[in-house]
Amino acid sequence: MTFEGNVLFSMQLCLHKWKNQSRSYSITRFGGKNFFSERTRPSIYCSIAAENDPYVSSTVQGTDAKVIYSVSPAMGHNQESHPESNFRVPAIINALEKMELSPMYRGSEIFELQNFRPASVNDIANVHSRAYVSGLEKAMDQASQQGMIFIDGSGPTYATATTFHESLLAAGAGISLVDSVVEASKKSQNPPIGFALIRPPGHHAIPKGPMGFCVFGNVAIAARYAQKVHGLKRIFIIDFDVHHGNGTNDAFYDDADIFFLSTHQDGSYPGTGKIDEVGHGKGEGTTLNLPLPGGSGDIAMRTVFDEIIVPCAQKFKPDLILVSAGYDGHVLDPLANLQFTTGTYYMLSSNIKQLAKNLCGGRCLFFLEGGYNLDSLSYSVADSFRALLGDPSMASTFDDPAVLYEEPSTKVKQAIQKVKSIHSL
Repeated sequence: MTFEGNVLFSMQLCLHKWKNQSRSYSITRFGGKNFFSERTRPSIYCSIAAENDPYVSSTVQGTDAKVIYSVSPAMGHNQESHPESNFRVPAIINALEKMELSPMYRGSEIFELQNFRPASVNDIANVHSRAYVSGLEKAMDQASQQGMIFIDGSGPTYATATTFHESLLAAGAGISLVDSVVEASKKSQNPPIGFALIRPPGHHAIPKGPMGFCVFGNVAIAARYAQKVHGLKRIFIIDFDVHHGNGTNDAFYDDADIFFLSTHQDGSYPGTGKIDEVGHGKGEGTTLNLPLPGGSGDIAMRTVFDEIIVPCAQKFKPDLILVSAGYDGHVLDPLANLQFTTGTYYMLSSNIKQLAKNLCGGRCLFFLEGGYNLDSLSYSVADSFRALLGDPSMASTFDDPAVLYEEPSTKVKQAIQKVKSIHSL
């Protein structure tokens, strides 16, 4: 069997296992309730793949969909007690069901894209070196023998026997959403917003290797794919993960056609994303980094959106907006020290959707990055879905104002003013 055939076969087994396992999940979350449903995930409104190819991407039927999402949970990519675990995506999926935000409850408003292909090695090599890709594939033999290996010298990025294949599938879930959203935008002025519920995450993965829990740069790969396959030249990437998306930053640092904008906690991992990192050569001015002081929260992000993100996007005039949607800035997340709330993520999602509608025909996709408290992750993604659907926020049912403290408003204003001065905003 060819390498591509092995990938497809392995992915088929992996998806089959995950769908079967979804019947037996049992983990106590959310106020002591059993959050992992014992029924299978709904697969309503999914088109049938061609008989001779089980990996032909399904497409949105009709123009009613407001959200189109793909799921790649990487169930085999897991290390016990690691924050980036295989509980993350199933927790989100079950939250969407519990809160009646799935196709089963919302009909054609929400569409789950299935039967997507894994990304090809060529897709990955548009961003990452072929030496890295082939080296990771070869390392799977060692991972299979040992059960788990570490592949990143600067942080706890692990790999199991399925990591290479599942990382291809995660990237494939993203580029298949690009296909669907772009196709829908040709038929409707209000195409669905895409949301890739995938792991491993991607924004730390540098062109030459893995880093910070990330294997392949899912957003970066999707951006290059959109350019090469769909001719969408100008891509605007918003990264609101609590950590700087150094991999995406590096991939496009000298590229004038891809604008990378990152908000992140100052001083957090990996220590990159300084305010004066603005791009190089032809790409000078198309990288914007805004390190926010610890304790920054909803007020800070609302100001950042209005005074930084909107004018940058308006000035750049993108053909497509991609979002590295990290939910680890939440006040309850264990890996950082910002004060975002579920309501913050509702605001960001709603405003980004409107920004895409105003600037690029509504073409916009979100990619899951960080978020390691399963409660805040699940509720926040669910509220993002509500924002994209046009539903009112339910953040007040989860957020507890008592855990919040005064934001460092003076430091936030200083950081914003410095960025505005550097980028002439």
